[in-house]
Amino acid sequence: MISIRDLANQAITSGYLSLSAEEKLRNLLCQHYDLEDLDAFMKLQVEAMEGRVRQESREKGKYAHRSFS
Repeated sequence: MISIRDLANQAITSGYLSLSAEEKLRNLLCQHYDLEDLDAFMKLQVEAMEGRVRQESREKGKYAHRSFS
């Protein structure tokens, strides 16, 4: 099974967090995890806040309210 650490590292390496990876992170965060996973998740949050990791969920939301006429 994939860990929080694996998902976070993949997103940081690629610079992108997909919807499916984000959902997996949510599910994993509801379970027991260790300090290394928590550290990796916090690093991912910082990378996203500073714009080095794009989130598919935020990109979809950015265009959802536009009307193309």
